[in-house]
Amino acid sequence: MHTTMESRTTHQSMRKLLLGGVSAIGLHVILIIGSIAMLIPFVWTISSSFKQITDIFNFPPSLWPIAPTLSNYADLFTQVPFARWYVNSIVVATISTALAVFFSALAGFGFAKYDFPLRSLLFKILIGTLIIPFQLVLIPLFIIMSKIGWMDSYAALIVPFMAPAFGIFLMRQFMVGSVPTELLDAARIDGSSEGGLFFRIAVPLARPAIGALSIFSFLGSWNSFLWPLIILRSSSKFTLPIGLANMLGLYNQQYGMIMAGAFLVALPMIILFVLMQRQFIAGLTIGAVKG
Repeated sequence: MHTTMESRTTHQSMRKLLLGGVSAIGLHVILIIGSIAMLIPFVWTISSSFKQITDIFNFPPSLWPIAPTLSNYADLFTQVPFARWYVNSIVVATISTALAVFFSALAGFGFAKYDFPLRSLLFKILIGTLIIPFQLVLIPLFIIMSKIGWMDSYAALIVPFMAPAFGIFLMRQFMVGSVPTELLDAARIDGSSEGGLFFRIAVPLARPAIGALSIFSFLGSWNSFLWPLIILRSSSKFTLPIGLANMLGLYNQQYGMIMAGAFLVALPMIILFVLMQRQFIAGLTIGAVKG
């Protein structure tokens, strides 16, 4: 009987191991297929940026360029002010990210480590604004920018988004669990100012959250289309998404140039993600910290 029980237990263990292996293989197959499906459009964009217009519409289509050429990239920088658009996007995205990270960290630190009247209510209202779609506040925000004379200016792209609710929530959640209150109290006893507590203790300890928020903020500003489309009027002030959209003519589509521009627009984001993917992944789990 004892031998029979051991044999049955061994059989069940082997069955569980086999099922687990099959499940793991199935999961990996699904992930590989999904990854390939997501990569094909991107690979096609890169390939088409090196093709002549006739090669792009060849049938059957060819994934690799038959006669690679750099003319699309040359035309991109000579026929349209693409370099100026690139500089505009870098300036706007960098300044927007720096201000959003600073004010979000400052407000998050206040909500996490200071006790003041209506703190809980204000934070709930702040979280409530996350469910309001941007299209709902677009018209009032447009009227405000028009009244104060910020139309066709970068200030209208930066100032209204200096303290995003999502950023404040992210920093507050992280600081609640990762910045010990006892450490702050000890620093106060040693004579540290409140500003010193923020810059010397809270900010260094919150570097993972700051890195994640920097990526989110930079991506959001770099890819922003609707608001810059409404605010900007001068072609010399266009950011990359607006510039690429204006390259789509009514009767003539220069697909090779557009593909080259799309690849150059995506390239900084790819590099940023590769360099900071650990912070990006950490940012996806920061909100799970209880506070």
